[in-house]
Amino acid sequence: MSKDKKIYWTTTIIAMALIVLPSYFAPREYLIETIRRMEFPSYFGVELDILKLVGAVIILIPGIPTMFKEWSYVGFGILLLSASLAHWLVDGPVKGIAPLVPFAILSVSYYYFRKLNYVR
Repeated sequence: MSKDKKIYWTTTIIAMALIVLPSYFAPREYLIETIRRMEFPSYFGVELDILKLVGAVIILIPGIPTMFKEWSYVGFGILLLSASLAHWLVDGPVKGIAPLVPFAILSVSYYYFRKLNYVR
């Protein structure tokens, strides 16, 4: 396996874990309270959980067309930047920085995705 593929898969798996796993391993009461505090509708958490899982599956399964992967990367980027802004405005700057960590890792993953899938 080439160096670029190793970097791609490592960053992709880390990014997907940081994005998806908190929805399933963080205390449910904390997640519900956060959604309520940010004044999102109560169904928003379920919607996020489903879409995160679908996006991760699309990105992680090699046989899925690159166009769908591109859209999943865009969706995760919007999710993380929106989460950063929402947490920043509601909970303060420190909490607003937290979603930028998986965003940075996702950006590296996307860079290597493009490098591996698009010939110059």
